[in-house]
Amino acid sequence: MTMTDPEPFAPLSEPAPEVIAGEQPPEAAELAAQIAARLCHDFISPASAIVSGLDLLEDPTAQDMRDDAMDLIGQSARKLADLLQFSRVAFGASASAETYDARELESLAKGVFAHVRPELDWKVEVASMNKATARILMNLCQIGAGALPVGGTATVRVALADGRAAISLEAVGPRARLKPEVLRGLKGELRGDAVGGAWVQAYYLHLIVKGCGGQLAAEVGEDKVTLAAWAPT
Repeated sequence: MTMTDPEPFAPLSEPAPEVIAGEQPPEAAELAAQIAARLCHDFISPASAIVSGLDLLEDPTAQDMRDDAMDLIGQSARKLADLLQFSRVAFGASASAETYDARELESLAKGVFAHVRPELDWKVEVASMNKATARILMNLCQIGAGALPVGGTATVRVALADGRAAISLEAVGPRARLKPEVLRGLKGELRGDAVGGAWVQAYYLHLIVKGCGGQLAAEVGEDKVTLAAWAPT
């Protein structure tokens, strides 16, 4: 299955490595709690850094660190704002927004990548996409960033054809990998002993794809991870 070009996605309808299979979902309340915990984990680091910067500004014995404190506050505030705006679409988009401008989604994805080591190569040529496709795309971007722990490039593509959106993300870089808990979530498997934060986003992505009648696949090679999905338009 070729993932570098978004057009040949028909093989996703046939058995392929890591094609996602369904499994009994957890209780809605437990899933909501897991997602809330994941979001709190993402937000607490920049929020705590802002508080630390403010504490330095108020400390009369640390006035020589005022510039450093202002830099810390500024960088952390931007990171927190970027994560909040991204998460609003990836995890909880407004019910009134049924169609998303691809330029807005590019800005959201680049906002997240501005605070991690990998770079984002945005090759989405469609002008807009529906809510399910937008959510799938945003979650693939963040999972792709996590697949490159020491840096690299995540290339994302979206193509619309034959009444469906074909979405692919290719993460290339040293030590590119998907953690076992991420693979479990993508397959629709229950968390078990896996780390909850990494698992729940992958599982949530599985539910989005399954819920809209699409399919999801992943391939892991040497220094490369490829994620692909299709969803009805």
